[in-house]
Amino acid sequence: MTTYNTISIDGLNIFYREAGSKENPTIVLLHGYPASSHMYRELITELSDQFHLIAPDYPGFGNSDTPPIDQFEYSFDHLADITEHFLQALGLTRFSLYVQDYGAPVGFRIATRHPEWIQALIVQNGNAYEEGLTPAWQAFRDLWSDRSAATEAPVRAFLKRDTTIFFYTAGVRDRQNINPDNWNLDQSFLDRPENAAAQLELFYNYRANLEQYPQWHEYFHTHQPPTLIVWGKNDPFFGPEGAHAFQRDLKTIEVHLLDTGHFVLDEEGEAIAAHIRRFLPAHLA
Repeated sequence: MTTYNTISIDGLNIFYREAGSKENPTIVLLHGYPASSHMYRELITELSDQFHLIAPDYPGFGNSDTPPIDQFEYSFDHLADITEHFLQALGLTRFSLYVQDYGAPVGFRIATRHPEWIQALIVQNGNAYEEGLTPAWQAFRDLWSDRSAATEAPVRAFLKRDTTIFFYTAGVRDRQNINPDNWNLDQSFLDRPENAAAQLELFYNYRANLEQYPQWHEYFHTHQPPTLIVWGKNDPFFGPEGAHAFQRDLKTIEVHLLDTGHFVLDEEGEAIAAHIRRFLPAHLA
């Protein structure tokens, strides 16, 4: 059974889902944009007989606090700090790490700081290489080059309901496979009074992730975590080239390109669960 919990981390209420026996190997699941731990709800249930699963919401996302930008620095460094402190508060210092979208820059920072914590990586459309960024990032590159009202205007569209729906439906095999609760829930969080400003800060700060890529590559190359890639090949934001790029630095790696979009679990959740059940026990001995 999944439990729904809140813990105080650095003065913020951080929400998380937990399931499975703590005697089993742990998987920490880090969500992407514009989602929350809700994106993992079915995978958590599916794997809870074999694994211990923990999925937090970052500040500004899901059921965690959304402090205003004058009281909280919305940067990927800071999200990684909060997540690291969350893991330490729960006594989690040995686990497999599942990352998607924003979960990659948060998780790879933690892995780089604490390589001894990481038993394996599961990467679902979580980018770490320049070639993974599609032309859809041009508006963000313009913002990073010169932040102004003019360059902010195009990325503000990423806060709108139509774009949230696009995140879930672009590249899928059949839109009828996608539960509209996904975008209805995400949009309700995006529409909170403090959230637009918080998300714009993260949009601008995303440029810092590209600067971190060499450090992440060095972590992969030096520590060689066994890595399972499960990637929606039709993702309009993170192309399949980004999935293959991990093979440059990692030796124990599987790459599975799946015929769906950004949120792979909605159409390929059963396949991903089967890959995890097979891959992790083989590499955690």
